[in-house]
Amino acid sequence: MPTRSGFLSVFLFLIGSALCGALAACGGGGGGGANSTATGAAAAPATASAPLAATPPGSAASTPAAIPQSTTPNVQPIAVSAAPGLTRNMLTTSVTICVPGTSNCATVNNVQVDTGSQGLRILASALPSTLQLPALQAGGGNAGECAIFGGGYTWGAVRSADVQMAGQLAAALPVQVIADPTVPSVPSDCSGTGLAMQSSTSLRSNGILGVGLFAADCGGTCANSAAPRWYYSCNASGACQASAQPLSQQVTNPVSAFALDNNGVVIDLPAVAATGAPTVSGSLIFGIGTQANNVLGGATVLRANAQSGYVTTVSNNQTYSLSYLDSGSNALFIANAGMPQCGLWYCPATPQAANATITGSDGTSAAVSYSVGNSTALFNSTNNAFANLAGISSNSFGWGLPFFYGRRIYTAIESRLTSAGAGPYYAF
Repeated sequence: MPTRSGFLSVFLFLIGSALCGALAACGGGGGGGANSTATGAAAAPATASAPLAATPPGSAASTPAAIPQSTTPNVQPIAVSAAPGLTRNMLTTSVTICVPGTSNCATVNNVQVDTGSQGLRILASALPSTLQLPALQAGGGNAGECAIFGGGYTWGAVRSADVQMAGQLAAALPVQVIADPTVPSVPSDCSGTGLAMQSSTSLRSNGILGVGLFAADCGGTCANSAAPRWYYSCNASGACQASAQPLSQQVTNPVSAFALDNNGVVIDLPAVAATGAPTVSGSLIFGIGTQANNVLGGATVLRANAQSGYVTTVSNNQTYSLSYLDSGSNALFIANAGMPQCGLWYCPATPQAANATITGSDGTSAAVSYSVGNSTALFNSTNNAFANLAGISSNSFGWGLPFFYGRRIYTAIESRLTSAGAGPYYAF
């Protein structure tokens, strides 16, 4: 899908999905289809792809005179625990959503935290009927959006909400309300892309909190033209047609809309034993270099491609130019691993240690190690958090949630200044 630059988190169902043969055909970094035979292996849902750069990226070599400092509470609790459908490695949080400018609010639990997408997407069924969010417009009608994921799509209305996390506020933020009854008819070009992820059962959560490398979920492509399978103008009868959508009314990364602490996020999770853990608790920290708790320190900065968000991974003598760090992928997704396979998962008899090098777009590299466990044994346990769960990819290397355990991983937003220059980049 050439209009969708970037990457997707992987969505594998309990009775599963076959990975896309080519990442570009899925919109990026590792998608899903519908034919896995894996058991007990439901994965976290996929997330919307990173957009084309909405604004010209800042210079990677820029050195800002000063990064605005903040004293606003910026630590949001996050956790991995039991999730619908035996979903493993599902990182979630709670998000408070309000009618803009009012105290009419609701807190939605079980929202997936995803560094592989941008924007907040909430199921209409998770919102109380008393929370009537204003509809946004597109092309003279109400705005609808189709978000294509690795395993299917979400469809819903674009509405405005005040979004609160920790002490932070993203005021009048465009969000997607999935399965919004005001736009009941899914456009055929959207529904033809796969499974309808329109309920908590199929989405495996109540929504997706996209805190990735970019601000807008589509960017300049949608602002300038009616890109297929993105934004739609819907009339009073519910009929929708593709429409351009101004940047100011595109579904937006909430962090980019904060007054301060708005240049990226840090995900801080503890290490997990080889056999896994039933639960894991950690922190989603807003901002990079804006408070004492989010300084880069000695972290290695790996600059991502400003259009797609990809970096490069070399492992097992193979080079993967389509590589990404993504808390919304529930496993490491590896091509050509040379290990025993059980369905769509690797299942060596004993855990296998491996080494890799991740390289940014400017040539800076970081050497890392990882482990691949026996997926069958992991799924047969009662644990929900695994640092060595690995699945099969076609031609990419996805550093999913297992890579985040025991690390502080920074995701810097495109064009936003940090102490290491402008994003987009990862650091750890």
